[in-house]
Amino acid sequence: MENFAITISFLLIGIILRRLPRFGDETGNVLNLFVIHVSLPALVLLKIPELGFTRALMIPVITPWLMLAVSAGLILGLATLFKWPRPITGCLLLMIPLGNTSFLGIPMVKAFFGEGAVSYAVIYDQLGSFLALATYGSVILALYGTQASRPKPQEIIKKIITFPPFIALILAFLLRPLQYPVTVVAILKPLSATLVPVVMIAVGFQLTLRLHREESGPLAVGLAIKLLIAPLIALVLYKSIGITGEATRVAIFEAAMPPMVSAGALAILADLSPPLTAALVGLGIILSFATLPLIFQLL
Repeated sequence: MENFAITISFLLIGIILRRLPRFGDETGNVLNLFVIHVSLPALVLLKIPELGFTRALMIPVITPWLMLAVSAGLILGLATLFKWPRPITGCLLLMIPLGNTSFLGIPMVKAFFGEGAVSYAVIYDQLGSFLALATYGSVILALYGTQASRPKPQEIIKKIITFPPFIALILAFLLRPLQYPVTVVAILKPLSATLVPVVMIAVGFQLTLRLHREESGPLAVGLAIKLLIAPLIALVLYKSIGITGEATRVAIFEAAMPPMVSAGALAILADLSPPLTAALVGLGIILSFATLPLIFQLL
């Protein structure tokens, strides 16, 4: 658990830096942009060629979509039962099915499972969470958000094909038959190594917690589904049908990640209960440091 302690230390550094006047409000965004354009693409290019194409590889691809269906179904049922307002329903439909499987997920997978499992986390994130945000997320924003937030189909496609880590994913698959030159590997390794410290410092820097009393019920329900119920459903399902292995364990672990920061930004932009959105992201990250070790012990 030494890596886990190191990861939490990076988070605390981010929290401390936020209190220093020399670091402006945009510091977190700048760090995130570095991760999106440099660290994560380098990691994808380095790790994807190491993957062996087996049937187990389909689990990290299928699981995020399965969790999306389960979570969205639960939210819709509970929204009808409790008669939640449309902004709260839209917020939960966007935030709960989409996990922080990149910025938080990859460092956590590395901390709990080791370097060799990172490739499965990358597959889960890029072919699951990211595509779900671009497609399913756009539908939710169109149905529940403000008029200005409704993207056109061509905008969705452009968003997918121009996203740097996704471009790196396609390149990595195309380059699998080839062996990288030694110099390329020497460049990619230190760049990919920046992902964990930079992203966790950015998460700590941007960590906020705002809670309004009227949103406490949906907040508790949403986080219970995201952090515990959904991953436990995946765990029971895969164990009941005898699907095991590291790829499966990583997929279930990724399913337990707190709500996605990027989805939160879109929810706030679309005026989908901004206080609830901020609380889901902030409190979700804090609670995940208790729930993730629990899920890991059950795997």
